[in-house]
Parts: sequence; structure tokens; C-alpha cells
Amino acid sequence: MYWTGLSPDQAREMLAEKDKSKRDKRTDLASAVRKFVRDGYNVGIAGFVNSRQPVALIHQIIRQGFKELTLSFQSAGLGPEYLAGAMLLDDSRCSIKRLEFAYWAHESFGISPLFRHLTENGLIELEDWSNFNMSARFKAGAMGIPFIPCRSPLGSDVMRANRSQVMQCPFTGTPVALVPASHPQVALIHVQEADIYGNCRLQGPLFTCPEIAMASGHTIVTCERIVEHEEMVREPNRINIPFFAVDAVVEVPFGAYPGNCHSHYYFDDKHIREFRAAGEAFRKGDSAPLKEYYDRYILQVVDTEEFIDRIPYSQLKHIQKIELRDFMLIQDAPPELQRADNGRDD
Repeated sequence: MYWTGLSPDQAREMLAEKDKSKRDKRTDLASAVRKFVRDGYNVGIAGFVNSRQPVALIHQIIRQGFKELTLSFQSAGLGPEYLAGAMLLDDSRCSIKRLEFAYWAHESFGISPLFRHLTENGLIELEDWSNFNMSARFKAGAMGIPFIPCRSPLGSDVMRANRSQVMQCPFTGTPVALVPASHPQVALIHVQEADIYGNCRLQGPLFTCPEIAMASGHTIVTCERIVEHEEMVREPNRINIPFFAVDAVVEVPFGAYPGNCHSHYYFDDKHIREFRAAGEAFRKGDSAPLKEYYDRYILQVVDTEEFIDRIPYSQLKHIQKIELRDFMLIQDAPPELQRADNGRDD
């Protein structure tokens, strides 16, 4: 058995030695990435497809440049696609070596042209899992066990593309699949609210973010807003990620843009299509649009604030208005439906 991030023993040792005190963990994007990301790291990307993707952190990783990264995620779109574009434009500064994942695309916006280019040209290693399998791997990592048994991926050929093993269940005598724990060296997570110590409160789907945070050696959290600790602990049952799992907190409004952040803003259809069109042009042999996109929105800006300054105000207003309308409809719904929305993990 080989481990592409931390081994279970290494992760356990890190957790035992980690400073778990309640301290102020606020910092800036550049400092957080500089401190916790290294060449060759296994990077856990939280969120789901283009919802609550840690875009601000990914952009900062691209600005600083890291090579030979392994990316571990359940389903993602914007996060790995941005890294793929950086690699294809200049792999001497930023590159992906390996993927451990279930899905990489943009759902209603279409397939990922840059992922397609990477795979068709054999530029990255792939380890294919189902969404449930990757969730189970992060769950095993969060629980501190080296593997977890599950019925999936039995009955499919996905086992030919990953490290899962089959054994006979000692209790039932039937076959059971074992999937190895995933322990990224660092997790990148965007949330709606966090306090200065790293307690995080999520709204809407959880997207396996708590498990990724608990499974990783270090966790960087960006948030739409930092709330007072007293407000955070007033409802302790709503804290989805505990402070001791978090190493850095960065307040970054629009930190998941142009993706969706539930209760704050919807997908920016226009901007996502602009980025995807540049990627499609690259796949077809024209690198100019992609280079122009990266220069304008990532490499020639210092941080997310400058990135957002380059987006027309009308677009930002529109996606906030759409999301606020939907959020208010949820708030006006019966209490049992509100609870279902705030606590679901789909």
C-alpha cells in the first residue's frame, strides 16, 4: 500500500503534536498559502463542483507557484480547472501531478476543457473513485482509521482505477470493499462564517467539508465574514468545523466567486462561461484567450479584492440578488424545511 498524502500514522502523529489551543488564527491569503502549501503536497479541495469552491486560495496558489501537486476532492470544477490552466500556461511555475477524485466538470456549464486536454494528452495521473468512495475516504481520515469498509465500489469496474481492496466480511462472509483513508497535507475550504479561532458555520450543503478538515494535516479556511466568537458559540450545534481542525482563517468576501456561495451569491453564469470559453480555445490550439484571462484576473492582481474590482458591478449585484431571493424563500419556508436545508450534505 502506498500513501499519496500523509500516511495514517503520520497524520495521527501530526494531530497529537498539533497546537490545538484556542488562539487568533486570522491572517492574509498570501501568508496562509506561503506557510502551509509546499511543492509535492496532496491538496484537499473542498466544496462541490462549482459551489463553495476555495477559488481565492487557488488563485493565490497560482500566484505563488507550486509544482507536482496531488489534488484530492469529491467533485470539483473551478478549483482544479484554475490550477490546470496555470499548469498549461507555464508548468515550470505551477503543475498538477496526480488526481484522486470522483468528478471534475462544470455541470450545467459543460465539461471541463482543460481537464479534457490534460487527460487526452496523458499529462496527469488519475485515480478514479465514486463520490461516495471519496467521501468515505475523507471520513476514514477524519476518524483516524487507515481504511473504511463499504459496499461501493462493488459491482462496478471502478476498482480497476483505484487502490480499493476486497475482503470477506468476518461477520457475514460476504465480499466487502475497503477504501484507504485520505489524508491531504493541506485542505482548502471556503465557508460562510468563521470566528477568529477557526470555528466554522456552514449554510446549505456541507459537501464533506468537515471530514476534509479533520482528515488533513493542515486546514486553511477562507470565509465570507468573521463573526464574534460569542455569536458563534451561542448555537454550538451549528458549528460544522471545530477550531482545532483549522490552522488559518482569512476573511475573503466573494472567496468562492465566480462559483456559488449559499446565502451570499449565486453562480456568475457570464464569468464562468468566459473562463470556460478561454479553456476551450486553448484545447483547440489558441492559447491567447486563456493567457489574457489569467493575466487580467489572477496574475496581474494582488488578491481577491482586486480580482472582484475587475468584475462589472452589475454582474455582482445580479448574482447577489438571485441568491438573496432564493435564500429568503427558504427562510420563509416551514421550520422543518429550513432545518433540512441548513443541515443537508448533498
